Amino acid sequence: MNPKKECKKLINSFKYAIEGIISSFKTERNMKIHILAMIVVIIAGIFFKINALEWMMCVLAIVLVIAGEIFNTSIETIVDMVSPQKNEKAKLVKDISAAAVLVLAIGALIIGLIIFIPKIF
Repeated sequence: MNPKKECKKLINSFKYAIEGIISSFKTERNMKIHILAMIVVIIAGIFFKINALEWMMCVLAIVLVIAGEIFNTSIETIVDMVSPQKNEKAKLVKDISAAAVLVLAIGALIIGLIIFIPKIF
């Protein structure tokens, strides 16, 4: 194994992953919403001086929702490639994928409410 070649492959894998994040942000409305929510949570966390455990819960919730949205985008893109015409099974796959992100987002919202409501009131 050539160490230089392996290092270049590793760097490229990170580059491609970052390109994927940027692409999903540019093309997906819901990703923009999730990023906006992330910014609001970070600002609120700083403002309310949440503790380390609360930060960990917020970061975990944010990462899960954003990763879920990226998986959803991937699944929807693959379904569109495989089945460009209207197809009930393709719609079902896309709906289920979107539902997974909704479940993650609801969970993140509940975590946020548990952390921030006591600090607001």
